[in-house]
Amino acid sequence: MTRKICPLTSEKAETGFSRRAFLKMAGSTGFSVVAAPTLMIPKSLGRAEGGSSGLLPVKKGQDLFLSFYNCHTGESLKKCAFWAGGSYDSQALKEINKLFRDHRTNTIHEIDSNLLHVLYKVQKQLDTSEPFHLVSGYRSPKSNKMLNAHSRGVAKNSQHIYGKAADIYVPGRTLKQIQGAAKSLRAGGVGRYTGFVHVDTGRIRYWGAA
Repeated sequence: MTRKICPLTSEKAETGFSRRAFLKMAGSTGFSVVAAPTLMIPKSLGRAEGGSSGLLPVKKGQDLFLSFYNCHTGESLKKCAFWAGGSYDSQALKEINKLFRDHRTNTIHEIDSNLLHVLYKVQKQLDTSEPFHLVSGYRSPKSNKMLNAHSRGVAKNSQHIYGKAADIYVPGRTLKQIQGAAKSLRAGGVGRYTGFVHVDTGRIRYWGAA
């Protein structure tokens, strides 16, 4: 059986989002961190079979879909099945890696499969089929250094560098709702800024508006 490939498409859209706007938003909220000493993956997510670092779907045999819109490039992925038929779809992961690339340097990096499962869980809790609007995915060390020099809201050792973070918002849902859904999973860091919510699979810590 041939799996459906989720092609990366480009859309011409006025997002009103620029690097200057990002820097302004990133610097508008300081880090007010409530940290836990170690990462705790919720038992409901579990670990993938076969030694994979990814998180298992809630139901075995279930296909997991995600949709994204890249605010900088205008590219989108619609109902991309990153987990299908009991395993990861390598082509889908490649398309996600490309969409999450550093748009400043055009550098592609592997995105943490755990992050995809976390985003899937957030989507289910928000009860929406709207795509995640991606403000920032992978960030090269060069780009991160530049952003860090201009904003105290960008960490020197950001999880974005490792492909373990996404700055997102979802049409039709408030930032507070997205923040609450992500925090309830206790699967990593969650930070709320003026315009997006940061979600990562690093250690548990929270910052920004409650």
